Amino acid sequence: MIREEGRADVAAIHRTIEAVWRMESAKIIATVARMVRDVGLAEELAQDALVSALEQWSESGVPDNPAAWLTAVAKRRALDRLRHLQLAEHKAGEIGREIDAQHEMAQDDFSEAVDAALDDDIGDDLLRLVFTACHPVLSTEARVALTLRLMGGLTTDEIARAFLVPEATVAQRIVRAKRTLAEARVPFEVPRRHELEARLASVLEVIYLVFNEGYSATAGDDWMRPTLCDEALRLGRIVAELVPKEAEVHGLVALMEIQASRTAARMGPSGEPVLLLEQNRARWDQMLVRRGLAALARAEALGGALGPYALQAAIAACHGRARTADETDWGRIAALYDALAELTPSPIVELNRAVALSMAFGPATGLEVVDALMDEPSLKGYHLLPTVRGDLLFKLGRRDEARKEFDRAAALTRNTRERALLLARARACLLDGPAG
Repeated sequence: MIREEGRADVAAIHRTIEAVWRMESAKIIATVARMVRDVGLAEELAQDALVSALEQWSESGVPDNPAAWLTAVAKRRALDRLRHLQLAEHKAGEIGREIDAQHEMAQDDFSEAVDAALDDDIGDDLLRLVFTACHPVLSTEARVALTLRLMGGLTTDEIARAFLVPEATVAQRIVRAKRTLAEARVPFEVPRRHELEARLASVLEVIYLVFNEGYSATAGDDWMRPTLCDEALRLGRIVAELVPKEAEVHGLVALMEIQASRTAARMGPSGEPVLLLEQNRARWDQMLVRRGLAALARAEALGGALGPYALQAAIAACHGRARTADETDWGRIAALYDALAELTPSPIVELNRAVALSMAFGPATGLEVVDALMDEPSLKGYHLLPTVRGDLLFKLGRRDEARKEFDRAAALTRNTRERALLLARARACLLDGPAG
């Protein structure tokens, strides 16, 4: 039922519409996409419904069930388009008669009637949308932009600001992505069992890329972008609900929950970075830690060997369980990195393994692993390689060498906050004092 309150406050109406769109747009687009089999067209029709809401709700007030109202309008637009294109004529007529009948019902029954019209398999629709937006036919940048646009409900401006690229660049990526999906005739469906694992890996990769960009921004003036972490967590939780028997999904959610728990402690009063061993653990969000540990338990309960995300979550859990830095079980962390390196060998995993080994068995042990990575081509411009080497050299008392490594790392990073931290560490190498 539409509440009659005279002319509503326009600003408040717009805030409500923005909130509803952010929370419900993915479901609306997913529902319409199943009808029209075109993600780009589905988003366009959903946006048309949003424009209608902006026009009508300012006069009539917000419906009791705004998401259902938007979905119903978007579906009507889809039916109009189907009729116009003479596609799926029988289905359009059948569903059209159903919705027309609903509109003849009394206003008091409007919300209930539209709710009944919504598809029972909305979860399947959302899952189809996730797999479509993250389809491997798209570049990684396109998958990230399209996922944040369709699943996260972010505007192109918000995505551009989050990744520090021009808004026009993001807009072009999204347009090209939708065109590529249409031209490649990518089906709006959940992959079959034999394809699911590979396609799911693409979905998880996109979500984790978004989270990592929020957790440690690659460039710009901010050390973190919590909004991106929040969006990635939200998307991960959605996927975990949609495919509850996939252990790696729970592993990724566990990893993100535990890492996100440190957000408040990772930045100082002026936004400067605070490294893990120096963080005030009383500022860690214990609710997120518990949620992460519960998600990890779900992954483990599904049986089988832990995958890469679940192994990383187990590493994060070692930190999450330690009340102080000194209580951290570095021996277990090193063993988990050994397992991760065997499962997914990569120079970056080896670099992280070196840190764990240095904490468990001394900096000389870690430095031996790091030195073996110095000629690795893929790490040539990776600022964390000289950062880690500088830290280990500093602990060994080789301060002049450490200073050069910190200076080199500062020159490589594109994040202003991180550069300031590295330059400060380089200056510290010139001072007398314990080697930390």
